[in-house]
Amino acid sequence: MTILDGKKVSNDIKDEIAEQVNKMKAKGEKVPHLAAIIVGNDGASLTYVGSKVRACERVGFESTMVRMSNTTSEIELLDKIEELNQDDDIDGFIIQLPLPPQINTQKVLMAVNPSKDVDGFHPENFGKMALDMSTFIPATPFGILELIDRYGVETQGKHTVVIGRSHIVGRPMSILMGRKGFPGNSTVTLTHSRTKNITQITSQADIIISALGVPNFLKAEMVKDDAVIIDVGITRVPDETTPKGYRITGDVDFDNVSKKASYITPVPGGVGPMTIAMLLKNTLLAREQRM
Repeated sequence: MTILDGKKVSNDIKDEIAEQVNKMKAKGEKVPHLAAIIVGNDGASLTYVGSKVRACERVGFESTMVRMSNTTSEIELLDKIEELNQDDDIDGFIIQLPLPPQINTQKVLMAVNPSKDVDGFHPENFGKMALDMSTFIPATPFGILELIDRYGVETQGKHTVVIGRSHIVGRPMSILMGRKGFPGNSTVTLTHSRTKNITQITSQADIIISALGVPNFLKAEMVKDDAVIIDVGITRVPDETTPKGYRITGDVDFDNVSKKASYITPVPGGVGPMTIAMLLKNTLLAREQRM
């Protein structure tokens, strides 16, 4: 069994990006600039945006964090998005989800200029991805592809089962794994909370990508020997034995499933670090396109 070490690979990618940024500086070119809008005081969101800012510092990017209150109106947020759309100094920006209930998330994501949408959530970028055109791939699926690529996990002709159909992970992953080329060329089954006989489906899978958000959902009896397991789930589970009072748990019963898997991602330290690395990669791509 091989651990798909997202922490190590993400560090490798950050080193590669930092090298490119140094070359840009040496030529006197403007370095990439990533902005993040965060509305409200959600603890997990603040932690996540903070880690993005630190990652920008590490690779030599400029970064801007735009903090807005929990009572921000939809119009105020749309005005701020338009300001960033028009700001030539900003190469890419993200809107940290979830947003407060008074704001229509879909409307907000639609307002982002597709050429600055480094999260890859805009319908124009999603459509290009579905059509195999060059575009920003959503950071988490992009990170999974990179892990598969760098570890040389065979995908051609394999049966990939995706658990979860979110627009951020499950659905794009099902498209990407079925496309021509590598990683891809697999036969994809997309499953979700309404799927019947899910164990029957997962037990036939060569590759399982679980993005359901249900702790320890995928058990050893649901997995065949030598399957490749990619766990996208990140859930805080109360645990009084830890200093923080909780532990981070994935969708996969790691202790038991890892005994059967050929490759598996840990949680934490698997897909999570890759998401931030690929967000940086998309921002570098946005800068290069603008040049």
